[in-house]
Amino acid sequence: MQALAPHAAPDTMTLSDLPTPCLVLDVDTLDRNVARLRAHLATLGVPLRPHLKTGKSIEVARRVMTTPTGPACVSTLQEARQFAAAGVTDITYAVGITQSKLPEILALRAQGVDLAILLDTVEQAEFVAAASREANVAMPALIEIDSDGHRAGVRPDDAATLVAIGRALAEGAELRGVLTHAGDSYSASGEGELARFAEMERRGVVDAATILRAAGLPCPVVSVGSTPTAHFARDLTSVTEVRAGVFTFQDLVMAGIGVCGIADIALSVLATVIGYQRHKGWILVDAGWMALSRDRGTAKQAVDQGYGLACDSTGMPYADLIVVDANQEHGILAIRPESGATLPDLKIGDRVRILPNHACATAAQHGAYHIVHGRSDDVAAVWPRFGGW
Repeated sequence: MQALAPHAAPDTMTLSDLPTPCLVLDVDTLDRNVARLRAHLATLGVPLRPHLKTGKSIEVARRVMTTPTGPACVSTLQEARQFAAAGVTDITYAVGITQSKLPEILALRAQGVDLAILLDTVEQAEFVAAASREANVAMPALIEIDSDGHRAGVRPDDAATLVAIGRALAEGAELRGVLTHAGDSYSASGEGELARFAEMERRGVVDAATILRAAGLPCPVVSVGSTPTAHFARDLTSVTEVRAGVFTFQDLVMAGIGVCGIADIALSVLATVIGYQRHKGWILVDAGWMALSRDRGTAKQAVDQGYGLACDSTGMPYADLIVVDANQEHGILAIRPESGATLPDLKIGDRVRILPNHACATAAQHGAYHIVHGRSDDVAAVWPRFGGW
C-alpha cells in the first residue's frame, strides 16, 4: 500500500481561500509540544515511543518519531500498513489481538516490519503461539497490564495469569514484555494527582515484569503511556519506554486537567459564519458534529467547553465563546452560560477556528491538515491524513 504524500499549498493560498469546514494545524505549536515531552523524558532517561493514532499522518509521524523507522505505536492495522509503507519498521500494535488479524501481522513482519502485538488472556497467547508455530515465525507479544482499572489487561498482582500467558507464548511465540495505559488519568486534575497516576502506572508494569522474570520468563520491554502521565511522571525507574499520542496536538480535555494551556493546542477546525439567531444570542457556523465530532470530553470538567472553543481566524480565543450545540452540519456559537462576556460582532462569511475537545476524534472527521505557522494566515502545505481500520 502506497503511503499518502504531502503537497505544498499554492504560493498565494491563505485560510480565507479554503473551503470550510476544514482542519488547520499550527506546526510551530506541534513542534513545541513534541520538544516539551522529549525534554521531560530525557531528564528521566526513558525514550519515547510516540502513538501515531492521533495524527494518522506520515508528515506528523516524521516530526514525532526519533528516527524515520520508529519506534512507533499504532491502534489499527490501517495505521500499521500506512506507516510501514512509509518506511516505519519498529511498531507496536497496542490493541488486543484477534485470530483474524494474525495473517496480516505475519505479512507485515515478512516485509521486514518488527510489529509487536498485545494480549491479556491465555486464549490469545495460545492462538498466537499456534499461528507462530505454523508460520515458523515467533510473533512478539506484550502482555497488557491493568494498572488502574480503566479498561483491559491483567492485574499486576495476578501472578498465576501472567505466568500462564508467558508460558503459553513460549510455545512458539515471543514474550516481548509488558505494557500499560493509565486511561483513568484523563479524569484526574492537577499536578499532584497526575503524578500519582504516573507512579501507579509505573508500579503496575514493573511489578508485573518482576513476576514474569521470577518465573524464568523474559521481559525486555516495560512500556507505560498516556499523555497525562507522560508529562507528570517523576520517576520512571525500570521502565524502558513511554508511549503517548495526543500530546502532539493537545486539546481542551488536556487543558482542562492541567496537562497544557489553551495556547498549546495545535489543531483547530476552520469554519464560516452562516447565520444568526440574535434573540437567542447565537451565531451559526458551517461546522457541526460531522466536522467537530460528538466528543463532549470536557462536560464533566470544571470548565465545560461545549463542542469546542471558538477563536478568531488567527487562532486567538474569543472570551467564553463556545460551540454550545451542534447538528450534523451546523454549529451554534454562544457565550458560555453565566459568563459576563459579550458576543463578538461577526458577519456572514467571517471565519472562526474552533479548538477541539478531543483532537483524535476531531481530526478523524477530516482528510487533510492545512498547515500554518503560528498566527500566520498563509497555508504553507497540505498534509493528507488517513482513516479506516
